[in-house]
Amino acid sequence: MSNHNTLAGATGTRDYFLKEEPHVENGTALGFWLYLMSDCLIFAALFATYGALGRNYAGGAGGAELFDLSLVAINTALLLLSSITFGFAMLAKQKGSVKGTVVWLIITGLFGAGFLGVELYEFHHLIHVGAGPQSSAAMSAFFALVGTHGLHVTFGLVWLVVLLLQIGKHGLTRENNRRLMCLSMFWHFLDVVWIGVFSFVYLMGVL
Repeated sequence: MSNHNTLAGATGTRDYFLKEEPHVENGTALGFWLYLMSDCLIFAALFATYGALGRNYAGGAGGAELFDLSLVAINTALLLLSSITFGFAMLAKQKGSVKGTVVWLIITGLFGAGFLGVELYEFHHLIHVGAGPQSSAAMSAFFALVGTHGLHVTFGLVWLVVLLLQIGKHGLTRENNRRLMCLSMFWHFLDVVWIGVFSFVYLMGVL
């Protein structure tokens, strides 16, 4: 009788957690969407600030002289390619391929690191020619907006490395799949924000 009650209790506990798991996943997704919405507000404020100050170069060189569109185009291509390779990683995840997921995530990380490298080179060049964040209101707004996006990409790369270690150790568990989905949303969000930066800051700055 005691063994029967113990077995029934264990079965009930298992069924309880199986029922609760979808709520956990839905709660994680909702919480992450709320985080992305708060990030949207941050970037909206930075875009608005640049829109108000983006022509105040304090008599110095303007965007047409400072921005190298060919370099920015390379950076844009790197980030767009990283978004595509992340999509391939998610397809491999759906097929249950640990190796395929890891390989595509590594390629995504390399593209992301390349993007950051080009961005740091651009920042160094602008500071070297006297167009640092302290040179004018426009450049202060520029460094704040583009630098904040770069910090988000850096955070995404750190998250990507940690997730690679977790997948390598535990495989494509339910928890890792959930983390992959959240990181995927975050990465594509950064891609969308960068398209806005490219259009609003660089293209309009040059024109």
